Amino acid sequence: MISIQDLKVEFSSQLLFDNVSFVINKKDKIALVGKNGAGKSTMLKIIAGLQSPSSGTVSKSTDLTIGYLPQQMTLVDKYTVKEEVMKAFDHIKELDSQIAKMNQELAERTDYDSADYQDLIDRLTHKNDLRAMYQAENYEAEIEKTLLGLGFDRTDFDRPTSEFSGGWRMRIEIAKLLLKRPDVLLLDEPTNHLDIESIQWLENFLKLHANSLLLVSHDRAFIDNVTNRTIEISCGKIYDYNVNYSHFVQLREQRVEQQLRAYENQQKMIHDTQEFIEKFRYKPTKAVQVQSRIKQLAKIVPIEVDEVDTSRLRLKFPPAPRSGDYPVIAEDVSKTYGEHNVFHDVTFTIKRGEKVAFVGKNGAGKSTLVKCIMGEIPFEGNLKIGHNVKIGYFAQNQAQLLDGELTVFDTIDQVAVGDIRTRINDILGAFMFGGPASEKKVKVLSGGEKSRLAMIRLLLQPVNLLIMDEPTNHLDMRTKDILKDAIKDFNGTVIVVSHDRDFLDGLVEKVYEFGGGHVKEHLGGIYDFLAQKNMESLHELEKKEQLQQGIHAAKNVEQEVKQSKLNYQEQKEINKKIKQAEKRVSELEQHVNDLESQINCIEQQLAQGGEVDPDIYNRHSQLNAELEQTMTQWEDAGEELEKIKQ
Repeated sequence: MISIQDLKVEFSSQLLFDNVSFVINKKDKIALVGKNGAGKSTMLKIIAGLQSPSSGTVSKSTDLTIGYLPQQMTLVDKYTVKEEVMKAFDHIKELDSQIAKMNQELAERTDYDSADYQDLIDRLTHKNDLRAMYQAENYEAEIEKTLLGLGFDRTDFDRPTSEFSGGWRMRIEIAKLLLKRPDVLLLDEPTNHLDIESIQWLENFLKLHANSLLLVSHDRAFIDNVTNRTIEISCGKIYDYNVNYSHFVQLREQRVEQQLRAYENQQKMIHDTQEFIEKFRYKPTKAVQVQSRIKQLAKIVPIEVDEVDTSRLRLKFPPAPRSGDYPVIAEDVSKTYGEHNVFHDVTFTIKRGEKVAFVGKNGAGKSTLVKCIMGEIPFEGNLKIGHNVKIGYFAQNQAQLLDGELTVFDTIDQVAVGDIRTRINDILGAFMFGGPASEKKVKVLSGGEKSRLAMIRLLLQPVNLLIMDEPTNHLDMRTKDILKDAIKDFNGTVIVVSHDRDFLDGLVEKVYEFGGGHVKEHLGGIYDFLAQKNMESLHELEKKEQLQQGIHAAKNVEQEVKQSKLNYQEQKEINKKIKQAEKRVSELEQHVNDLESQINCIEQQLAQGGEVDPDIYNRHSQLNAELEQTMTQWEDAGEELEKIKQ
């Protein structure tokens, strides 16, 4: 479908990619990973045709359609939500226009026996068939289903897009993109503005309906659930693995270990050779050997070791001063904007040392309650902050509030006080802003770098209550892991507002769910909460939505089903078909696993470097082709099984 050949990209004499080649095939769902600044977003822009490489080519199949979602976009607010999303079907309007033009041409022509006239009839028939197919699909129902899945209410459909925040408008763009059903989806951080329920809906949509996908995301659980192939950008090169991200991490560790061993062996050989040259340089009897060793050194191609944890970033919050036993006590807290009640009668107590999560749909009041705790907005009810509580606050938009004209050093120098001012350069170096990087202006930093800089400001004074509103947006996976470990080690109290399941897993022991104007407490971690809420699959989300729309209708349907039970013989025949279908699915699934194991073995062999049999590449290609075919058969068998069960 898309072939990237010998791609090279340079910015201001800095090499981003060099001689990069790979192919995006039909049904590929690829995670594009790498450190912040490695060039992931640039790669998406080049494939989308929005940016040109320094050299190399991007070849695409004829009539291939590509849908691209950038991290940031400029939105025009002239329409309602539904009208804006309807633009996804502009091609249907174009089709109607073409049909009308052909019908007009047929009415005016009289050369009924000509080949051109017959060709016009054939083309018109094809267009009408295509239009009938779109009509049968009922795209208005698809619009409604997609918007509901992304968290919109039906009452939102006719609201102007200008009334929504940037995050919700980004959801509108996601909806348009998904409804267009392009051949290839290019998504750059699509989960940054989604809540947990919407992320799970998007996961299932991409798994079931996306054709091919190239995804940049720092949400590990999301890419693990969606993708089946991982491409890493490292040191200007790419490493391509036909596995999901978690499996890739294991293989990457093995690859780096092999590279390190090869590097150490090469360094030892270079050292020994140089010692020999120095030792016998002036001995005539060794002249030939010395010259041979000098030539040998000149021919050596240095072994590169991929980027690994070589930076000095070690995040550690200062020890928390002791606070009272209950840092936050809420009693019947309510917040209303005009006629809209965000939440009411909120009552809970957070104990000293507890780490809790605020979760729920966007707009349910998570950030609003945080602002109430911070005393930034008025509210009704009682909200008590405990004795000697010192709050450290990381706001959702804190990185954007930084002054873009200041340098990194000046940004920290403004807030540093006392002895800490003498250690600013050391602190910046520990956060990978050492040397020339400290003189960069904030406006040229990436989103992840800005978030890291905002985090430094939070660390400059000791606190005992950390409140972090979406702290992981724009952070790469390694930095997120470091932040998570630092919060785990922090001996104070923590409130985290986040939709990142992997980040919250193992971090919090209590979850507060926001929704419907209420705040409900759930004991246990994030996956305990999700299990309680039955939100592990799209089926459960749809079931929940159906129940909310009409529980009485559901009960009536259930009663009808009970009254019309199948007789024994019919049930026996269905059970037989189910067993046959399940056996077929199981056999194909096992075949997929076997093929993936064979491919993994070959890729590990290729990753080791050195000479390999050229036939191994043909075998690799054959196995991938067979895997693609088997995956299609497996998906078809799964769909057939579901039809039988219905």
